[in-house]
Amino acid sequence: MINLIILGLIAGYVYGAWKFWNGFERTNFTPSLPNRIGLALLWPALFVTNKSYRRNFQKALRGR
Repeated sequence: MINLIILGLIAGYVYGAWKFWNGFERTNFTPSLPNRIGLALLWPALFVTNKSYRRNFQKALRGR
């Protein structure tokens, strides 16, 4: 059961990073490769702690 939960968390992390990566051009962030990589990899922590990042993350995912 624990393995299934861990697999689900990993899948959610990868899915969120992939969606953010593909929608990065819709955000207000500076378009550079290091910026894109860092923000995509750190998305869970930034999503929880930063309101501005949360808005941009939702823009990237939804296309608004």
